[in-house]
Amino acid sequence: MSDEHAPVLLPGGGWRLWEQFALRGPGFPADGVLRLAPPGLAQAADKFGPGAELSGPEWRAFAEDLATAAVDTARHLQEIAARPRFQAALAWQNPAVLRTGIAPFLRWTPSADSRSSMPRQREELVAHYWQRFCVKNDTIGFFGPVGWGRWDLAGSGGVTVTPGDGFLAAREVYFSGWAIDALAKVLATDGALMRWIPPRRVSFVRCADGTVRVPGRPVQPIDARAQAVLERCDGTRPVHTIAAELGRPEDEVTEVVRELVGRRWVQWRLDVPAATHPDRALRAILERVPDEAARDRALERLAVLEHGRDAVRAAGTDAAALTAAITALEDDFAAITDSEAQRAKGERTAPCRGLVYSDARRTATATLGAGLLAHLEPLQLCLTAARWMTNCFAEAIRARLHTVYDRLRAGGEPVDLATLWLHTLPSPHPDAGDLINTIQAELRAKWARVLDLPPDARRVQLSTAELADRVREEFDEPGDGWSLARYISPDVLVVADDADALARGDVDLVLGEMHCALNTMGASLFVHQHPDRSELIAETSRDFPGPRLLPMLPKELPLKWSTRSRPSLDRPEDHYVALVDQTGDPHRPRTVLGADVRIEERAGRLTAVLPDGTAYDVLDAYANTLTQRVMDRFTLRPEGDHTPRITIGRLTVARETWQLPVGDMDFADEKAEAARFVRARHWQRRHDLPRFVFVVSPTEPRPFYVDFDSPVYITILAKAARRLARKDPGARLKVSEMLPTPEQAWLTDHEGRRYTSELRFVAVDLTTADAGEK
Repeated sequence: MSDEHAPVLLPGGGWRLWEQFALRGPGFPADGVLRLAPPGLAQAADKFGPGAELSGPEWRAFAEDLATAAVDTARHLQEIAARPRFQAALAWQNPAVLRTGIAPFLRWTPSADSRSSMPRQREELVAHYWQRFCVKNDTIGFFGPVGWGRWDLAGSGGVTVTPGDGFLAAREVYFSGWAIDALAKVLATDGALMRWIPPRRVSFVRCADGTVRVPGRPVQPIDARAQAVLERCDGTRPVHTIAAELGRPEDEVTEVVRELVGRRWVQWRLDVPAATHPDRALRAILERVPDEAARDRALERLAVLEHGRDAVRAAGTDAAALTAAITALEDDFAAITDSEAQRAKGERTAPCRGLVYSDARRTATATLGAGLLAHLEPLQLCLTAARWMTNCFAEAIRARLHTVYDRLRAGGEPVDLATLWLHTLPSPHPDAGDLINTIQAELRAKWARVLDLPPDARRVQLSTAELADRVREEFDEPGDGWSLARYISPDVLVVADDADALARGDVDLVLGEMHCALNTMGASLFVHQHPDRSELIAETSRDFPGPRLLPMLPKELPLKWSTRSRPSLDRPEDHYVALVDQTGDPHRPRTVLGADVRIEERAGRLTAVLPDGTAYDVLDAYANTLTQRVMDRFTLRPEGDHTPRITIGRLTVARETWQLPVGDMDFADEKAEAARFVRARHWQRRHDLPRFVFVVSPTEPRPFYVDFDSPVYITILAKAARRLARKDPGARLKVSEMLPTPEQAWLTDHEGRRYTSELRFVAVDLTTADAGEK
C-alpha cells in the first residue's frame, strides 16, 4: 500500500476503510434487460383497470399487440442467445443447456402461431440467464469480473471511472480442489509412490510420557519405539527418513507406521493442501519424490489434466471451442479417476461443481474522492451496531467455552486446543445458533428504538446527527471480539443523475449487504484477481502488525464454501493450527497441530499457547466458525409484511421491502399472456410496487430480477409463484425495490456501455487493542 496516502477514516470516528476496494459488477451492459420491455405496452395494459372486462374489440386489439410484441421479444432473445459471449457464459454455468435449450431455440422461427409451450419455456430460460448476466453484481468468470478501485482524498470530488483498454485485464482458469483430490486418491494406489509420501500424526492426537491421548477416549500406553516414530510423523519425513533418523530398518518402521495408522493416530495419504492452485500443490508434492519412475507416472497423469485445463483457458469466449475443451477435459478426468466429472447439484460446494472454474479482472477501475467519503458518515452508525452484535456473540461464546474448559480441567490434566475444540462441536458451541438468534432479535429491538419509525411509512428520511446519540446509547462499546471481528465488509451502491453529478460527488448511496466479522476481499476469488497481491498483504499488515493465529479450514464447508472463497491473505509470520482437518502444507513453517497447543487461563481469559510460547486469544482459533454464525445476521430492518425505505443523510440503509403471500397473486395461474400481464400490473399497483424489483422465493436458489413492464419477466415471476404455492400455499415472496435501477448504471467500459455495480469496502475497527496504524 502506498505510504504517501493518508488513512481513509470514516466520518464519525472509530473506523478506517482500506485504501483499495473491489468494484463488483456483471459482464453484460445493464440496458440489456430494458430491451425486454416492449415500448408502450405497459401503458396500453393500464387502460384496463381492476374490474375491467377483458373482452371486446379494444381488448382483442391489445391482445394482438401483445402477441406481436411477444414475437419481437422472442426474436430479440434469439439474438441474445446467439451471441458468442452469452453462449460462453452458459458454457461455464450449464453447458448442457446449450445443447438442450439454446440450440433448438435458435432453430425455431418465432411467430404468434408457433409460440407453443416449449419455445416459451426456452424464451424464459434465456431471459432468466440474461437478467443474471446484466443486473446481478455476482463475481464469477468473465460475466462477473472483479474490478478494483482506490480512494484518493486529495480531491473533493466523487467517483471517477477509468474504462481502460478493452473489457478484461486478465482471465484465469483454476481447478476445483475436489478434482485434484480425486486424482490424488488414484495416484495413492501406487505403492512405489506412497513409499515417499510422509505420514503425519492426526491433529488431535497428543503423545507424551509413554502415553497417547485422544479426546473422548481412555489414555493409551505406547512403547518407546512406536513413540519415537509417532513423534516424527510430521508430514515432512518419508518413512525412510524416519528410519534413518532412528537407525532402524525401513521395513520395521513401515510396519510401525501401519500399526499407528490402524490405531487412527497417524494418516498416511496423499493429501493435497488446500490452495487456489491445487494442481500446483500436488505437483510440488510429486516433484519431491526421488523415485523417478513413480514420480513420472504420477506427473504424467497430472499433466493430462493440466493440458486439458490449458485448452479450456485457450478457448476464451468461443462457446464451441470452450464446450469442446471442457468435454475433453471431463473425458480425460473420468478415464484417469474412474469417477464423475461433475458433482451433483445440491452438494455443499455447489459453486464449484465442475472440474474447473474461471475468474477474471475487468479493465475498468474507479477512484473515489473526499466528496463521496463525506456521504458515508451514516455507515459508521451501522458498523457500530454490527460491532455490538459481534461483541455480544463473542462474550456469550467465551462464557460457554470457559465452562467446557473448567469441566475438562477438573480431571487434573492439561487441556489442549484439539480437546477443547472436539468438546464444543458443532463449532463454536452447540448453543451458538440460539445465541445469535437471541442477539439478532435484541439488535432489531435496539434499532427500533433508535429509528422510531412512524407506522405505515413508505419513506423515512433521517440524519446522522439526530441518531448518533441514540446509537451510542444502544450500541457503543470498544471492539472485544475475535481476530476477524475487527473487519466488516459493506457493499455500497452509487446513484447518480448523470456523469457530472457522479464526478463531483453529488450522489446518493445505497447500503447493500453487510458482511460482518469478515474481510471478503481476502477470499481467493478477489486476491488472485488483484494485479498485485502484495498490496493487499500490506493492507492486512496495517490491520495486524503482529502475527495471527489462523485455523486450518476444511476443504468443504456449508454456506457456499468453495476453493474460490478460501482466505488467501496469510503471511509467513502467521501461525496455522490444524484443529481436526489438516488441510495446510506441513512443510510450511509456523504450522502446528491442535493437540500441541495448550489452553491456559490468563487474566480470566482462555489463551491458546503454542509450542514456541506464542500466545493468542482462544477465540482466534474459532474465528471462522464464529464468523459463519454472524456474517449475514446484521439488520436494522423491522420485521413485518412491509418495511419502508430508510435513508440517513445521503445513504439509504434499507430498501423498501414487501412480504407478499403467493395466495394473493391471482395473475400467477392466468393462462393467457395478455390477461396475465394486465392482472400482474393490477397486483403491482395494489401493493404500490415499483417497476423494477428483486424477488426472493424460498424455492429459488437466488434472487431474481423482475420488470413489471416486461411480459417475459412477469411470466417468470408467475411460474416462481406457482412453484412456491404448490410447495406451501401459505408461503410468501420477498420483494425488494431495485435501487439503483438499470437506468441508473454508471460504470462504463471502453466502448461507453454502462454496467450495474457496487463498491465492496473493507472497514476496520480502530477500537481494538492491536488494530494497527490509526
